[in-house]
Amino acid sequence: MTRPMQGTGWNLHHTYATLPDHFFARINPTPVLSPRLVILNTDLARELGLDLESTTERDLAALFTGNALPPGADPIAQAYAGHQFGNLAMLGDGRAILLGEQLTPGGARHDIHLKGAGRTPFSRRGDGRAALGPMLREYIISEAMHALGIPTTRSLAVAATGEPVHRETPLQGAILTRIAASHLRVGTFEYAAGSNRGTGLKALADYAIDRHDPHLRAHESPYLAFLHAVIARQASLVAQWMGVGFVHGVMNTDNMTISGETIDYGPCAFMDRFALDTVFSSIDTQGRYAYGNQPRIAQWNLTRLAEALLPLLDNDEAAAIEKAETAIGAFGSALNEAWLAVMRRKLGLQNAEEGDLALAQTLMQWMQDTGADHTRSFRNLTEGQNAVGDDAFRNWHAAWTARRTRQPGPPEASARLMREANPVVIPRNHKVEEALAAAAAGDMQPVHALLEAVRDPFAVTPSNAPFRDPPATPDACYRTFCGT
Repeated sequence: MTRPMQGTGWNLHHTYATLPDHFFARINPTPVLSPRLVILNTDLARELGLDLESTTERDLAALFTGNALPPGADPIAQAYAGHQFGNLAMLGDGRAILLGEQLTPGGARHDIHLKGAGRTPFSRRGDGRAALGPMLREYIISEAMHALGIPTTRSLAVAATGEPVHRETPLQGAILTRIAASHLRVGTFEYAAGSNRGTGLKALADYAIDRHDPHLRAHESPYLAFLHAVIARQASLVAQWMGVGFVHGVMNTDNMTISGETIDYGPCAFMDRFALDTVFSSIDTQGRYAYGNQPRIAQWNLTRLAEALLPLLDNDEAAAIEKAETAIGAFGSALNEAWLAVMRRKLGLQNAEEGDLALAQTLMQWMQDTGADHTRSFRNLTEGQNAVGDDAFRNWHAAWTARRTRQPGPPEASARLMREANPVVIPRNHKVEEALAAAAAGDMQPVHALLEAVRDPFAVTPSNAPFRDPPATPDACYRTFCGT
């Protein structure tokens, strides 16, 4: 039985639980045998208005494993559906529990979510648990994404359970505390549309608008405007992923948020060598979620959202379909505009010219043809270190140099734009694996060193020197796993 903790800045609310009962199930975390705090994000805790530094490590371990609940908690598991590799399934939080929504001193609202907290009514055949390695991976990668300026869920803590989880081999159990603007997903709307329970879809849409797009309440077509807003957020998000060589790995509709935040860091990774067909997920054998497919899959997922919203778009079905198709049809241009904006920053282009798209595409084609390192290539451009190369690159470099001269600002402004857009450090796969292996053996120092580097990704510092370089031999067979 969980015991309540004393107040340390907690200000939990439960607006999601005002939805109809079939959207969630009340369930407490399953107590664990021997809780131990592994890592705590003290900066994020302060942003949330939490004073955890005065709390004992023992109490923090109990809190972040669910053995103790923060004051005001009302734990629930959320229901949702999802197209997983194109196949629709009824899902829900099978190993995660929402404690509530923390209202910060500044008025922001964030879900407090325990991942790996035990079985729920939605667990199906799962054990409801998580392993230390995948939870630390999510902590590291989500912190890196945040530092890169890309919308993302965050990680507040990882705590060990003192109990094994059984996958291919026994692993150390752990629980991640995830922070999100909300856990509303495309799959939540698929669930609402398919549940056939009265006004659930409208209640969910109204709730989502109130939470993420309150300015749309007075819109003449609020649900259509909401669809357009989600499409715009996802187009921007995917463009930003592409700009840093990020491969999500499992872009199922239950892993696409309405808020436009990156969620679920299971089989994700950053590319070293640039290749459009890069796949890291061990279960993506057909390359559905390969790097180059991410824009297409995002549009496919958003089409499922539009289908779910059809009853709210217009009373006439044909008119509703036409409105949905028009909205989805705009995704491609929104994505292209967002990607070109990302590339202009990476290339130091402060204004727009008609040939900018071709300039960017030519560089990416050269990188594809040569297998150039994605991060290093852009950083070398930033630092003026790769003005040499094959004929194709020299020709491109000459065109790029001429293009940069046709700008209103001084050269330093262009250089500064590039320094702020092209990271020196990403969580390189070999460094992530080294850190996770050390953590599994009880040594957290490599995790902390890697975190220090990825939290300041655009700076060249003596301490991040070991984290800047790609591996001596890129591993084309590198694979990541969901952890379930």
